[in-house]
Amino acid sequence: MRIFLILLLAVCANATDFEWVKLYREGGVQAIEKKIDKVLQTKAFWQEALKEKDTRYGYYEDLKYLFVATKNIPTLRLYELQNNKWEEKLNTNALVGSKLGHKQKEGDLATPIGVYKLNARLSNLDQYYGPLAFSTSYPNLFDKLHKRTGYGIWIHGMPLNGNREELNTKGCIAIENNLLTMVDKTIDYKKSLLITFENKVTEAKAEDLAQLLANLFEWKEAWKQNDVETYLGFYSSAEFIRFDGTKFDDFSKTKRRIFAKNEQKSILFSKINISPYPNDANRNLFKISFYEDYKAPTYSFSGEKELYVELKDHKMQILAEQ
Repeated sequence: MRIFLILLLAVCANATDFEWVKLYREGGVQAIEKKIDKVLQTKAFWQEALKEKDTRYGYYEDLKYLFVATKNIPTLRLYELQNNKWEEKLNTNALVGSKLGHKQKEGDLATPIGVYKLNARLSNLDQYYGPLAFSTSYPNLFDKLHKRTGYGIWIHGMPLNGNREELNTKGCIAIENNLLTMVDKTIDYKKSLLITFENKVTEAKAEDLAQLLANLFEWKEAWKQNDVETYLGFYSSAEFIRFDGTKFDDFSKTKRRIFAKNEQKSILFSKINISPYPNDANRNLFKISFYEDYKAPTYSFSGEKELYVELKDHKMQILAEQ
């Protein structure tokens, strides 16, 4: 696999076999890795990598199923990723909350707009919710930082007794029980994601995804090399908020102090997922998640990382981070 990757990168970077061998002879494996890191920071490489992928709904290395919901004409679709293509498994009418726009607070009867994980499969519920339900991760980090409240947003069914007069839910997404049962037999909820749109589905552009992936690896390299100016340049100085409420000025002071130590770091990213993030401001927003393996003399971390970003003037700007 490693040899295949190197050969693939050689083609994409217009390098010859001789150049790669020469690089290895003179600098060893570290020189090869440095070259690969450089290639990963180029938009051209990612444009080539995305050519055969279905990028309508984003870029995914660690996802199998995707729910796409719309609110104005309430529908729910389910896709399965097969051979780099999204295959439609379900397309049905649905019931959603009656309020338009973002969910702002508990009890406002709005279905959230955004990107959400499925947290759990629920059973033995009140008959009103049908045979089962899937709970979502609302409110996510972006919601919390925008002070959106509420909880208990599910994908669920219809009353088992057949008695449902309401045309809307209190914010959940409800579909017919036979379809929900089919979904339950199809998906692995731990490998599933829900994207909810207000109006029509806004598809991601492969060019934007390539730019984000290149920027993500530029950001990682600046982090690794203690290049604080380049690193901070990927953050929105006006809007950035960390998960603990820290804003850009205090965040940048902390990072400058840490980077000044000039520690050697090992940073690896894997299982990268990038989703277009629906919003009512017509901004080019995305949620990026990945598994991070970070090692430095004074700190180590292995776990999931989340970024909420805007692609603005062809550059990633981080708005929120966890």
